Order: sequence, then structure tokens, then C-alpha cells
Amino acid sequence: MSQRGYDHARVERRWQEAWDDADVYRTPDDVDDPTYVLGMYPYPSGKLHMGHVRNYTITDAYARYRRMRGDEVLHPMGWDAFGLPAENAAKERDTNPRDWTFDCIETMREQMDAMGFGYDWEREVTTCTPDYYRWNQWLFRRFHEAGLVERRDAEVNWCPHCETVLADEQVEGEAELCWRCDTPVETRELDQWFLKITEYADELLEAIDDLEGWPNSVRQMQRNWIGRQEGTELEFSVEGYGEVEAFTTRVDTIYGATFFALAPDHPISEDLAAEDEAVRHFVEHEADPEGDEPEGVETGLTATNPVTGEEIPVYVADFVLSDVGTGALMGVPGHDDRDHVFASKMGEDVVPVIAPEPEDWDGETVPEAPDVSEGAFTDDGVLVNSGDYSGLDSETARERITEDVEGAEHATQYQLRDWGISRQRYWGTPIPVVHCEDCGPVLVPEEDLPVELPAFINTTGNPLDAAEEWKETTCPDCGADATRETDTMDTFVDSSWYFLRYVSPDLEDAPFDRERANDWMPVDQYVGGIEHAVMHLLYARFFTKVLADHEGLDHREPFTNLLAQGMVQLEGEKMSKSKGNVVSPQRIVEEYGADTARLFMMQAAQPERDFDWSEEGVRSTNAYLARLKELVEEFVASAARGAAEDASGDQPRADEPDGEYDAVAGYVDDEIDATVAIATDEYDDLTFNRALRETQDLTRTLRQYADYTEPHAETFERGLSAVVRLLAPVAPHLAEDLYDDLGDDGFVVDAAWPTADVDRDRVEKRRKLVENTRADVRQIVDVAGIEDPKGIDVVVAPDWKYDALEIAIESDADNLIGELMQVSHIREQGDAAANYGQDLQAEREALSMTLGPEAEYDALEAAAWLLEREFGAPVRVVRAAAVDDESVLKNAEPGRPAIEIED
Repeated sequence: MSQRGYDHARVERRWQEAWDDADVYRTPDDVDDPTYVLGMYPYPSGKLHMGHVRNYTITDAYARYRRMRGDEVLHPMGWDAFGLPAENAAKERDTNPRDWTFDCIETMREQMDAMGFGYDWEREVTTCTPDYYRWNQWLFRRFHEAGLVERRDAEVNWCPHCETVLADEQVEGEAELCWRCDTPVETRELDQWFLKITEYADELLEAIDDLEGWPNSVRQMQRNWIGRQEGTELEFSVEGYGEVEAFTTRVDTIYGATFFALAPDHPISEDLAAEDEAVRHFVEHEADPEGDEPEGVETGLTATNPVTGEEIPVYVADFVLSDVGTGALMGVPGHDDRDHVFASKMGEDVVPVIAPEPEDWDGETVPEAPDVSEGAFTDDGVLVNSGDYSGLDSETARERITEDVEGAEHATQYQLRDWGISRQRYWGTPIPVVHCEDCGPVLVPEEDLPVELPAFINTTGNPLDAAEEWKETTCPDCGADATRETDTMDTFVDSSWYFLRYVSPDLEDAPFDRERANDWMPVDQYVGGIEHAVMHLLYARFFTKVLADHEGLDHREPFTNLLAQGMVQLEGEKMSKSKGNVVSPQRIVEEYGADTARLFMMQAAQPERDFDWSEEGVRSTNAYLARLKELVEEFVASAARGAAEDASGDQPRADEPDGEYDAVAGYVDDEIDATVAIATDEYDDLTFNRALRETQDLTRTLRQYADYTEPHAETFERGLSAVVRLLAPVAPHLAEDLYDDLGDDGFVVDAAWPTADVDRDRVEKRRKLVENTRADVRQIVDVAGIEDPKGIDVVVAPDWKYDALEIAIESDADNLIGELMQVSHIREQGDAAANYGQDLQAEREALSMTLGPEAEYDALEAAAWLLEREFGAPVRVVRAAAVDDESVLKNAEPGRPAIEIED
């Protein structure tokens, strides 16, 4: 025993070694009842942080729970091992990314083992090894064969510090900073490789509705990123440039268009910038798409409205984006907030053409135009000032105008863009392409995969450009001299299918075993940070759909249920090295034990919510575990003494309780069943904090039981066994120790989950009754200043009050008292019934059913020992029929018995 109550280091070391020796976490390949539980694999940064610990404790606890419920569970771990941080770290330390990465992996694996995470390490996946990234290259070929790969010149996000291309999702905030190093991002024109995710845009969007096990917030973020808009494409004639296509979702507002706007990189804008200094200066120095207010520059050109024939001024404006719509739009300041701000700044007219639909609108008259001088009216409504279309509702007008205008047509636009996977860095999967002067880009043949990375060269820019010997090769098609592609793949390619590799990590002739993948997939429960809601999750969905179409995967979605866990904070702030507020998991494990860290995290809050790390909370959790171990040890020692006395023939003393089964034991049995049933429901819902609260409450009840009387041995052991097994998914080491102390065979990780069939609603009503009664006694004793009560009577309400309560809940009559008085046995109560009816009438909206009178009596009778233990006085539970005092009966109500205390 340690100063804190038990030697956690010895306990945890003992059971980790035992689990390893028995290979308890080995997952068979062929299973009948598969459950796939997965946490997002980590980047091997060198040490686990509290976010890691929380994520992987959630998945570990759920995997252990499902295993105890009888499922065959796949719960693997691997490493998102490619990426720029390792490359930068290697440069800074004059080493190479591979050695740095594997050193970090070794450290983090040891820390995971110390936390007791139950992984099948034989399924470990490390994405920077050739036997993994070979399949990235193989998949690139498959995508290319499917027409889903394209190489084209494109404007890209470029981080000058990292010297690499960034995906749109990797550019953060209004300041447009690199997500890794916070350097301002620039734009460049480069030849890039793209995966054509837009080919799946419709399915990716429409299938979101079926992801019922995902948080609504994540689903909405994906909808927003895909950004499908239904609208109209039509042509405005721009002076000197002919017809220019524009896209609008609100063609019903076209009569209110008072300007035309082009994106700064629209071809017309670029042409003007070459001749017009004002346009050039704006495009190169002032345009800021993320700015607080829209900015622009007048071009001197006009555009002709295709509906009205009116000529309107043309602007180059920074709120118009070339990759959204067509890069050109009509400005309608009366009905768009942004356009209103811009037009007011530029002195353009603001014309109302949509009016709110009047409540009594007959569908024919034209309502009065709204005042839009101070702000736009942005809702649909009725057209005004719109020629022959005036008086139409917005939806009808959109259809009519699109049909009437020559060249106009319905169109669908997306915010989603094809996925640029080219990265100008070393530590990633080499793109399997060679460049031949005669043949152009040529795929590396499948039999020549993997294209392995050469030795690392510590240089600026892309080290692969400096690997001259590696670059020089021959063309697979014509045999001429050629050079290898020096771009590597975005590391999100690695994580877009890694969950499939876990089912067959050693397979040598395919990226995954199709039959096994179809058995295990989709992942039943996926856990990771909300920061991956767009990039990783969207790309993984895309890959899964492509593999379903081209590689025989049966499932089109990778993850059935998703939990986005909250952050671990310190004093309300996210932990970070820069803030100096990081709590080391290793210190916590050394000082308090892994079980303490795991249990504290899981009981502190629901998994998806942020919570504050608390050293006091950690100490309290550790103390609870120590008390539980003590309670089990006391029982085991007592049982051993009892067995020894039985063997010796000694008889217990006459004053010793015999531990027989009585009402108290019955109450404890009921609480065991209730705890098991409720905790099981909460584990199913991943609300571990509630399950653990139930488990700790049962532990407290067992301690109170042992303090009150000699417990019934079978009931007490059943309660301890339930606590140990309910705690096992979260605090597995101590649970194994206590399971062993109680004499159970095998490992608790393989034990059957406790079961109980109870009515949860009835349980909650019973508990509420008992707790309210105890609270009422405390209040009376406190207010009356009773220091040493001689006796406590708890009087159950008369039967007629329960009937009156049920009528009040079910009735919708305005005159409740009148309805109550129609019931003869209630009417017979006279003034008492009238007074109670008034109380029910006043609280009608808050009324709820309670247990019946006999059930309340039985519940209070079984729980009377808790009052006797707390107040040191005998307790009587009395039926209303046994009480003559009307003043007492007046105070007794369903769910709230009357309390009489003898001073």
C-alpha cells in the first residue's frame, strides 16, 4: 500500500505484463459478430498530450465495453507518420525525418502501453513505411485509371516558410495563415496533381442526411464546405469583351442590379490590370477577399442587363471569387447585404425590387416597395418595380425569368473544388509518375511500386529536387531518359483509407483484403477531434465511395457513428506549449496511475464537451479508487475469516449480526440492478460520465451498507462484482486486481458484462422519492434545531391523492376541481380534496406521475435504514390508513410523504 492508498505502479505493471503474456488483445481475422472501434490515429510528435489520452481512453473504454458484451472487437492503432513537422524537425536537428519519426513512435507507443490501452499491436500501421505508401501509389494509379486524377496548371496556396502547397482547408482565418506555422499564405501558379472529388460532390452532399450517427455540427460543416447552390447562369454583355457569364441564386432580383462585378483574377480583370494602373494597384495591393468590408475599383466599362437592357458600371471587386460561381456577378444592393455596403460606398443606386409578402396578399396585387435605403431586404417575397414580372412571388419569378431570357439556364454550383494533392516536400508518398519529353507524364508500372524515397538531403525547398541520382530514370513507355515527379502526396491521402489497412495489415498483393473489409466495415464507432470535420472526414468519405465503385467495397460510407471529443483545458484555455499550461500525462501516470487519469477524464464531462483539468479532481479520483480497493480487501478478509471460523467450528458471538437477507439487503439488491441497467444504457450512448457516476454511487451505497450492518455476503459480493465490472472499461488495471481478489477466473477484460432487467422510469421515481424524503428530514432537523431526534415517522399519502394526481395529469378540463369532485371517493374527502385540488390546479403544468401508494411504501420501507444511519434514530414508514391526525395527512402527498420527528 502506498501513501495514496494502493500501489498503482505495481498493480498496473502486473496486469500489463499479464495481458501481454496472454495476448488478450489479439483480434482474429474471421469473426461472427464484428465491432470496429477506432480513434483517429495520431501524428507521432514525440509525446502524448492530454487530447490524445482523452481520445484514446474513449475508444479503449468503448472497445472494452463491447468486448465484455460479447462482441468480437477490432481496436487497432497506427501512426499518421508522414508530414512537414517531421521534415522541419529533422532539418533543425541535422538528422533525417525517418529516424526522428520512429524515435517519436517508440516513445508514444510506450506511453500508450503505460495507459493500458488495449490495442492489437500486430495490426499497427505506419504510413511512412514503403509497405504502406506503396498502396498510396497503387491507389493513385487506380484513381487515374478511373479518370479521377488530373494534372493541370493551377493557382495554389503557397506557404513560403514551409515551402509547400497547402489545400484550401489548410489556410486558416481571415489573415490566411498556414495551419502549421502561421505564416501568411501566398498564391502561385504551378502544375499540380488533383483528385477529382467534385465528381462525387452530389453523393457526398446527399449522403450526409443518412449519417445519423454523426454530430449535426459536423454534418453541417460538410454541407457548407461542399456548398451546393441552385441558381441561374446568364450572360451580361460587357463593353469591349462580349458576353460574360454570371451566376446568381436570385435571378428574381435582376431588375435591381445596379452594378456588375468581376473577381480580381477574372481574365477581364487581368487584361485591364495590364493597361489600367488603378486596376493593377487594386488587384496587386488592395484586394482582400477576407477583409471586413467589400472593396473594389471602377473599370470605366459597362455591362448590359440581359433582362432590362440597362447599362450598369463594371467593377473589379475582392468579394467576387473566381472559384465560386463564374467569377462574375450582378450586384443587387437592395437585396444583398454585401452588395448594399459596396453600393453605398461607391455611390451606386439602391433599387428595391422585392417586397415582403403581405399577410392578406391575394396573389394578384403588387405590394408597396420596401425602404432599402438603410439596409437590404434579403428574403423571398413579391416582385415590384420589375416590369411584367411585378406581382409574381420570388420562386415563380425565378422560373419565368430563366425560361424567358435567351441563353439563361438553370445551373448548380459548388464551393467544393478538386483536391490538389501535390506537395513540394520530401517526407510524403512520392507521386508514382515520371516525366518524359516525348511521352509526357507517365505512370510508374504497378510492378515497380513502391517508388521509395531516397536518402534525405538537408536543403532548402524540396529535398527531392536535390536528389539528382534518384530523379534520373527512364520512361516506362518508350525507354528514353526521364525524370521522376518530385512532388509528394498530401498526407490526407494516407488517412483517407488507413482504416481499411487495419483489417489486413500484412497483405502483400492488395491494399486491403476485400472480404475482411466487407465484414468489418464500416467502422462502428470513430472518435477524433472536431478540427477534422472537413478535411479528413470528407476525403475518407470520398475514398470509400471510389473504392466501392472500383474495388468491390460493399459500403459507401466509412464511419457509422462519429464522436468529436472535446478539448482538455486548463483554467478555461486550451493546453499548449506556447502558453506553458501543458499537463504531462506521464507525470500523472507516475504520480497517480493510469487508471486515475483515465477515470478522471471520463467522469469529468460528456466526451464531446470541453472540460478543465483539475489536480484536485485527480486527487479525488485517486482517493475513490483507493477506497474501492480497501472495500474489496475488507470483504475478502472478512470472507476469509468467516471461512476459517466455519472450518474450526467456532460460533459467532451472540451480539454479532448474522448478515441475513432482509429489507436492507433487498434495497441494496435493487440498487445493484438499477445501477447495472442505467450504466449499461449510458455506456451504449458513450455518456461515460453518467455511467461512472452510477458506479460510484453504488460503491457509496455498499460502503454505507457495510457501515450500517453485517452485510448479506451474497448481496455484497454481487454489488462489488458489479462495481468492478462496470468500472473495468475505464480503470482496467485496478478492475483486474479487484476481479482477481474476488476470486473470479480469467481476466475481467473477458468477463461477462453484468445484466439487469429493470424499469428505468420506475427506478428514477423510486430514487427521487427516497432522496426527497431524506432532504425533507434534513431540512426539518436543521430548521427546528433538533440535535438528537428520538424517532422519525414517514407517512405515505392516502390512496385518493394518487388517484387525484393521475386525473390532474390526464385531464384537459378547465375546471379541474369540478372534475375531481365527480369521483365519489375523492368527493368524500370534502375540504381536503378541494384544497388538494387547488394545489394541483396551481401546479398543473409541472405535475408528473409518481409510484403508487404501495410501491412508495415498499420503497421507503426498504430505504429506511439510510435515514436511521444518517440521523441515528429509529424510522417508521406508516401507511395513511394508520394515521388519524388530519394535519399530518394534509402534508402527505404522492412522492412527498409527511415527516414527523420526535424530539
